[in-house]
Formats: sequence, structure tokens, C-alpha cells
Amino acid sequence: MTYDIFNPEQLGPAKGWNNAMLAPAGSRVLFIAGQTARGGDGLVPDVGFIEQFERALDNVMAALEAAGGAPENVGRMTVYVTDVQAYRDSLKELGAIWRPRMGRNFPAMALLGITELVDANAMVEIETTAVIPAVAEEPAPPAQPV
Repeated sequence: MTYDIFNPEQLGPAKGWNNAMLAPAGSRVLFIAGQTARGGDGLVPDVGFIEQFERALDNVMAALEAAGGAPENVGRMTVYVTDVQAYRDSLKELGAIWRPRMGRNFPAMALLGITELVDANAMVEIETTAVIPAVAEEPAPPAQPV
């Protein structure tokens, strides 16, 4: 699936994101709730910022794939962090985490610095909206004569 991407000149260059993405008609919208580094036990492990970002993004990818989506279907992403400077200081490492999961897809994004997250150990939470192409329905079998 391909989005129509809009990066108006008056908004300046988009670096690592796009300003607006328009999904094709007939698609399905998937809203992925904020994902932290929580494991299957429901706990956020006591690991550093980069590891938490990686685990949170992996959790987003798991939800996306479970719904039949792929990384290129992600059109919007909001990243919440409790330490904006840690994010800034980790851009190279975060790029190495991003590329194998998202490839060259750079959705419309926002990053917000916040004071805390619901999960006590969480430093990163990622929420996403994806648009998944509608699956073509199988044609109904021909009616049987009565």
C-alpha cells in the first residue's frame, strides 16, 4: 500500500518523518494503543532507554502484524518519552533499531516529553495508527439451480 505523502515547503524539510500522509480509499484503519517495553508477564523490565525503545517498537510491530498489517502501513506514530535528552543522545542507535523494523517508512510523527508513564519503569511509550489495505473478498459461489 502506498500513502500520498505531503511535505509542504512552508513546513521546512521533514527529517525522519512526514508531515501528512493520505491513505487510499477502501482501506481499514488500525489504532494501536500506547505500547511500552512490557513483556508477556505484563512488566516493564529494568533496562535502559534504547532497550526500552526497541521493546516498545517490537510490541507495536507485534500488534500490527497480528492485525494483518506491515510496517509500510503505519501512517502516524506518537512517541512519549520521560527523557527527551536521552532520545536526542540516542538518535544513531535508535536508527539502527528503526531500520530493520520499519525500513524506509517514516510516518507522520510526534515526540512528546512527559513526566511519567503509567508503567512505573517505562521511559518510552509508542502509539500508532496504521491503514491496512482492504482484503478483496472472494466472490460468492454461483447459485445452485432449485
